[in-house]
Amino acid sequence: MTISRLRRATPLVGVASLALVLAACGGDDDTTDTGADATTDTGTEETTAAGGDLSGQLSGAGASSQAAAMQAWQAGIQALSPDLTVNYDPVGSGGGREQFTSGGVAFAGSDAALDEEETAAANEVCGGGFIQIPNYISPIAVAFNLPGIDSLNMSPELIADVFDQQVTSWDDPAIAELNPDVDLPSLGITPVNRSDESGTTENFVEYLSSAAPDNWPYEPSGDWPVSGGEAAQGNSGVVQATAAGEGSIVYADASQIGDLGTVAVEVGDEFVPFSTEAAAAVVNASGPAEGADPATGNLAIDLQRDTEESGVYPIVLVSYHLACQSYDDAQTAANVKGFLEYIISEEGQQAAADAAGSAPITEESRSAHQAAIDLIQTG
Repeated sequence: MTISRLRRATPLVGVASLALVLAACGGDDDTTDTGADATTDTGTEETTAAGGDLSGQLSGAGASSQAAAMQAWQAGIQALSPDLTVNYDPVGSGGGREQFTSGGVAFAGSDAALDEEETAAANEVCGGGFIQIPNYISPIAVAFNLPGIDSLNMSPELIADVFDQQVTSWDDPAIAELNPDVDLPSLGITPVNRSDESGTTENFVEYLSSAAPDNWPYEPSGDWPVSGGEAAQGNSGVVQATAAGEGSIVYADASQIGDLGTVAVEVGDEFVPFSTEAAAAVVNASGPAEGADPATGNLAIDLQRDTEESGVYPIVLVSYHLACQSYDDAQTAANVKGFLEYIISEEGQQAAADAAGSAPITEESRSAHQAAIDLIQTG
């Protein structure tokens, strides 16, 4: 399959309010040297310029939040291009950014933008700029284990107080006031958090810092800042710990919460349960991050987590894909470009939604993402 089969027929439009995170740019795949200082294989270049057949090995690493979606994307692109195998190590956002900025992988997934130091390293490795585009949008659910209770209303301030262990019993008046029709048990609350550095943690803490700054005194970070609760590794680990402990409460990727009860979050004058539609709505309501520049492929989003817009679920994780704008090896350039084009296609986004419960990007976003992907070329 050629790249052109994945392109949309509609003309590209200018990037609107959606701009995405800073990203780093990759290095070698499993079979070909793709770093900035690599020697170009002219024989490969003659047969696989941008728009040529996709083949060989393409390696990436990064966010575990994308793991289920990535498996669907890997299967989907291989069905379209049987000669291409995409490898992805869900080592976590931090590990993916490190591998990408050191030239260890051709692309990466990240739940957070590159910082200034990482950006400099990515520019050096790529030797011609890089792109970062938000291709994975997923609600982060606040979920709990209270048999017989499927849903509770909570304000941002109450969520902050619960996870900061200031509200410690399920029948606390602060919870009862927002849930007058629920028979709350006299049971202690056990907050469950990630033990590993996590993009899910960072996004959740960013929400608390933005929406309840007076109740959450901690700086946003991928490391959980409160001691004394229960900790576990990965989204699956914290969900398992919560399911095993009555009275527990957790933040986790919504696709993994199973039969746990969930919190509807106060936004303005209403309580909004998580959904893919409500998660996508907060992205569309957000503007570009500081330093974002669509002309350079930097589509970083400044998520408006304190929004009061109706129907918006503000606790979301937006995960990016990072790639170089220039690869010395033409086959690698074609593979990265073709794979990203599949990911942003309607087919690719639906595959992720089916596998991971993520929110498909909008048509407006797709045009912006395509403009960034079009910057990829053989250098």
